[in-house]
Amino acid sequence: MQETLPTLNGNVVDQSASEPSRNGSGPHVSADRFQGSFGEDIRNVLNLETWRVGGDMSQEYTRIEREVREAVVTETSFQKKIRAKIFPRLKERDQAPKNAGKHPADRELIQKIHRDFLFGKGAIEACDGSIHMHDALPLTIYQIGVSLVSYQGNQGTWCQRLFRRDLREDGSNRIEAVLAELERRQQRTEADGLGELAQKAILDYAERAILLQRSNACWRMGHGNPITYELLTGGDCLELMVEATKVLRQLIEVHQKFVFVGHEPKDRVLFTIGQALRPMEFAIVHTLDERLEHWLHQNRFAAEPTKLMWDEEEIWASQWIPRVIREVASKVVVGLFRATPVAPAQMFYAHIDHADYAAHMVLADSVLQEHRGCPLLIDLARNTCDSVFGDSLEKITAAAYAAAGAPWRYVNHRSTRG
Repeated sequence: MQETLPTLNGNVVDQSASEPSRNGSGPHVSADRFQGSFGEDIRNVLNLETWRVGGDMSQEYTRIEREVREAVVTETSFQKKIRAKIFPRLKERDQAPKNAGKHPADRELIQKIHRDFLFGKGAIEACDGSIHMHDALPLTIYQIGVSLVSYQGNQGTWCQRLFRRDLREDGSNRIEAVLAELERRQQRTEADGLGELAQKAILDYAERAILLQRSNACWRMGHGNPITYELLTGGDCLELMVEATKVLRQLIEVHQKFVFVGHEPKDRVLFTIGQALRPMEFAIVHTLDERLEHWLHQNRFAAEPTKLMWDEEEIWASQWIPRVIREVASKVVVGLFRATPVAPAQMFYAHIDHADYAAHMVLADSVLQEHRGCPLLIDLARNTCDSVFGDSLEKITAAAYAAAGAPWRYVNHRSTRG
């Protein structure tokens, strides 16, 4: 198969690897593409005579070991090409952000961050959250918990619980209400109560609002993309979209000293570039608006005849998302870093004027976890959140049902497993 190198706009030189269409469907997978990717004819794969009965692990291990060894050799050679051809071009692009390109970490700055920021003054705090749900026909409870931590200790936890009752004693025909509710729940539309999009939007909003309004640290650290799809669209709620934008603008445009860290990049091109980084190196690739520009075409709230206030200017609701992408996301850079030799590359987001320092901040915290290579402070925030809110809703709800004379009616089956 012909070797290809990733380009800087997120595509690949190989034109057969087209990007997914905007309606969510993936590229057409032909028999030739399958053959090129896996080295096997798809008809041979579908022939059950070629399938092995049971699991001959000794034979499979030999094959997996051979495939992995060949893949590592190929990847190592490919990484040399990335370092030679792609890294220099990161800073040569017409739209390259400030400090674009690959950089080695300043070891003295890393030591300073350890001494003065992480473990000394507690000048950086991290925030993470989780959402739990008790879902039963007569009552649904949503519990959103968020924790804020530093290495000087727990800075606080916050919780919000929402209650939705789908069946109420209102004098209507109960049987018809049950049938209607069952039919509605079978459809599982996003408009049903607090859909998954809205749940995630409220959680994302809470994490960023607490970072902005409850933290006193100079630097704020969060998890994931600072401008998530759920926040950008408000989970399909116009009011939530507006409030989320206020928090994002204050954090990004005013405070500026933030860094958000995702997991390993899902984008294969970015992951390939990231894996070519050596330990204690980082690369600034592009601005976030380039990554989000395909969202401009969704025409969200286009049918909403509402005008909103952006500072002192009145704009249509349909103009809101494009403006956030153009004016707010353009101030955020997307970068990659690799902390240790054994850990994969990670993605980070930071203000365009503070990205260099932000990269050193996450590297300083990530070297504390050699096997994971991601910030320990974010893991601490998540573990704190899980310890406080992890199974609290289930226990509180179980006790409440017991007090109501129905102790086992809606107990999770996992909790009664022997």
